[in-house]
Amino acid sequence: MLAPIAWRTPPRHYGPWELVTSLLTEELVARGIDVTLFATLDSRTAGRLDGVVPAPYSEDTSIDAKVWEYRHLAHVFERAGEFDIIHNQADFPAHAFSRLVDTPLVTTIHGFSSDRILPMYKPFEDRVHFVAISAADRHPSLRYEATIHHGIDLETFPHNPDGSDDLLFFGRIHPDKGAKEALDVARASGRFLDLHGIVQDEGYFAREVEPRLDPQHARFWGPAGGEGRLRALGKARALLHLVNFDEPFGLSVVEAMACGTPVIATRRGSMREIIEDGVNGFLVETPEEAVAAVKRVDEIDRLKVRRSVEERFSVRRMADDYIALYHDILDRDRRRPAGAVPA
Repeated sequence: MLAPIAWRTPPRHYGPWELVTSLLTEELVARGIDVTLFATLDSRTAGRLDGVVPAPYSEDTSIDAKVWEYRHLAHVFERAGEFDIIHNQADFPAHAFSRLVDTPLVTTIHGFSSDRILPMYKPFEDRVHFVAISAADRHPSLRYEATIHHGIDLETFPHNPDGSDDLLFFGRIHPDKGAKEALDVARASGRFLDLHGIVQDEGYFAREVEPRLDPQHARFWGPAGGEGRLRALGKARALLHLVNFDEPFGLSVVEAMACGTPVIATRRGSMREIIEDGVNGFLVETPEEAVAAVKRVDEIDRLKVRRSVEERFSVRRMADDYIALYHDILDRDRRRPAGAVPA
């Protein structure tokens, strides 16, 4: 299992790719599968941890991201012959090594950001097995093996049957994620807004977020991890996910719903696959529709919100899907004629 090195696996607070990598790794290990996790050396796993990167580059400024990323990849692919499959969770740089080894390579694409990255995907589609994290995130010109939604460990997210009067924003402070929109909708609704997340765009925070913060209407808490994350997700009246881009998946959306918190989300990207309008949240297209949805949120049964996640977004279901894919790839690999190019 090839993890990214931006954050520890699992992350201390922010790090969605690392979190999914950890969840899948631990579930596979729990099922008796022999997994080696290649990650930063401060990472934690019940499997076998291997690596060369001393610390995450987002947490340690002495780590040069480009230098250590390629050192990380070289270390993995030098050992490729020891493994049945390499599952790459660390974006497209691994594809540069894919034709140098015989071991099948699976890449989970954690968001197809733009056509500019296509040259590191399209030429490798006969060699790398691509997995989309939502139907909405599939690139129309790329060949995929499967679409596998993320799953979470439901046992770590306690159901909160009551919530509170306050609304929640949980995500990166960046124009894409809609913190400004959440602040405006909360104020128009007469509701207090708690904001949690890393500041990814300092200019946006200073220009659009900070001026809207005051003790009566909104408070910014920074990133939340551990028990603080669970409290924030569970005690909200609703999560506002008013994104300004086509969301590839939205892990915090599923986590909030696991706690029973309904989600009011922009009708973009994967939100149409995750949100069942009127059941576990509302899909909206304008700020006015979002304000109206806040007023209707008490119509939603918080227990049904929780159950919508149990049925579709558990880590067990995610692991089932990946194990089935691994077996399919290995079966095809065994039937490949000797000397044929792996595909």
